[in-house]
Amino acid sequence: MTDTLIAPSLALATPSLPALPTPSSMGWKRRLVRFGVLGIVVGGLAAAAATLPLREIGDAILALGHVAPLAIAVVGGLLLSVLVPRTAITIACGALLGAATGAVTALAAAVIAATATYYAGRWAGRGALRGRADGRLARLDGWLNRRGLAAVLLVRFLPLAPFGLIGYAYGTTSVCRKRYLFGTFLASIPSAVSYAVIGAAVANPHGLNPLSLAPALVGFTLTTTIVWRWKRAARRAAAPA
Repeated sequence: MTDTLIAPSLALATPSLPALPTPSSMGWKRRLVRFGVLGIVVGGLAAAAATLPLREIGDAILALGHVAPLAIAVVGGLLLSVLVPRTAITIACGALLGAATGAVTALAAAVIAATATYYAGRWAGRGALRGRADGRLARLDGWLNRRGLAAVLLVRFLPLAPFGLIGYAYGTTSVCRKRYLFGTFLASIPSAVSYAVIGAAVANPHGLNPLSLAPALVGFTLTTTIVWRWKRAARRAAAPA
């Protein structure tokens, strides 16, 4: 089943694919206004996050007891949405909650941010790439659709841009939200575990061991495998031509 989802030769094996639904038309002025509103909101929240006393807020959240992980996940998702680096948030989750609970909380924050940024990007610029029918953006949109889950995994594994920014960008594409969210969830697991363990080790230095880097190595291996499969399929496709 996984091969069916991520195999790059799927489009070659299928003679015809059902047409994607055409997004509702949106004038460039309306789209520009929405992008502007989104930029102002994200910029304002980012400025607020930079000035807030995060240490005091963290202590206050921990005082909530059993609800603390949920509160941290929501706050972490909000911070990711305003382009705060995910590495810092994940390490903080590990330091505050421990390795296991911190990893789960960081993963929940990633899913919350991925969902929020995707739908915000949908609202601001849905169909923006497909609207450029004869441009590079349209070809990029088609490429993301053909690669499906594998494209989401690769983009999320590689540090190409801030976590939240990728979510906004994906919202402007016609990529299926289920593939996007599932791929983001899978790709976020290795780094969530690795950095949460490191964060827990910062609070308890005696807890760090070489196995802390194992999930990161798994993510690197998966990324390398996906790239290798794509190159191999591309050579096979080019051979008859």
